[in-house]
Amino acid sequence: MLIGNYSAVLSDSRRVAVPKKLFSELGERPVLAMWYEDCLILVPNSFWSNLSKELVGNRNKDFGVRDIERFILGSAFETEPDDQGRIIIPEALSHYANLQKDLVFLGLVDRVEIWPKDVWDEKSKNLQKVTREYIDNLLKK
Repeated sequence: MLIGNYSAVLSDSRRVAVPKKLFSELGERPVLAMWYEDCLILVPNSFWSNLSKELVGNRNKDFGVRDIERFILGSAFETEPDDQGRIIIPEALSHYANLQKDLVFLGLVDRVEIWPKDVWDEKSKNLQKVTREYIDNLLKK
């Protein structure tokens, strides 16, 4: 299962080691793409295949669905981890997520989000303030 919060360091050549706990769950050639809120996702091929089928197979291709296809599917790269589990983050994705040297890999069961550490730290502080309310609302349903 893809869970946990891991720190990582991005090299000047945009190479980063995927945390071992996550690496083993992601499979041989995980897919890296833009995601919402200016972060990236790194996902196993099974997740990517299901997402692609859902989007591309959607018969109601309204403007929103087509834009989601362009945003997510059009930004994707199949990664090729080296023997040490390192991947290269393409320049376009690094620029989109404003990645700096310090990163956070966040396992969210079916996907891994990649955040600049400073952005994640700020988001995490804000989440600490509102999470209790979210949980209370979920439990009321």
